Amino acid sequence: MSTSDSEQQSPRVEATPPCGYELILPPGWVRIPLRKGTKEALEKVLFSHMGQVPEGIPRDDAMRFRLDMRRQLERQARAAKRNGGLDLYLPVLPRGGIFLMASFIVAELPIGQVNANPPQAVITQLVNEGVPGGTATRIDVAGAPALRRDYGSALEEEESSPSSEAVQQVALPTRRVDYVIPVPDDPGRWISINFSTPGDGDIKSEFTGVLVELFDAVVSTFKWSYE
Repeated sequence: MSTSDSEQQSPRVEATPPCGYELILPPGWVRIPLRKGTKEALEKVLFSHMGQVPEGIPRDDAMRFRLDMRRQLERQARAAKRNGGLDLYLPVLPRGGIFLMASFIVAELPIGQVNANPPQAVITQLVNEGVPGGTATRIDVAGAPALRRDYGSALEEEESSPSSEAVQQVALPTRRVDYVIPVPDDPGRWISINFSTPGDGDIKSEFTGVLVELFDAVVSTFKWSYE
């Protein structure tokens, strides 16, 4: 008695979507979760990581500097959460006596709610649309197609980075790099990784370019987690 084709076929196993992601951070950078544990993470940054203050700040002003940083970090965290943020990443240790003015946010995107096309078609559409004053390219992230956008914009300095100058609240030209990534095996779900920095005040300078390269290197370590 022969076995039917249907009986010979293995049962279909549905793919399991990831439950999170992983990144390797450069030394001196920290993650601030935005959905839960935000307050505890901020306290740890302020009391464990910010024992140092930038060169040029008098010892008597150290406490005021830390209070300014606390307000700055809380503002950044609130703004990131309002924009669908999952995690905020910041440099909290000075390099060469200065704090780097940079940050990036991992956030959920509502693309799937308004666009039912396959991810590759969505990415192609976004690449073709381009970005004013910048570039939009297709790139692989974690072995799958994604979108990378690189452009300049104006940004309130108070939102760009934890630094003593940030309280001046003046508009700075800002370099931005965004990665737009579909969540595998979970149709309609997307995330973005959004980097911003004023660099050294010139968004096309070599120094600013080095910060962008650092961010690209971080994204190259991105992988999905299933546990």
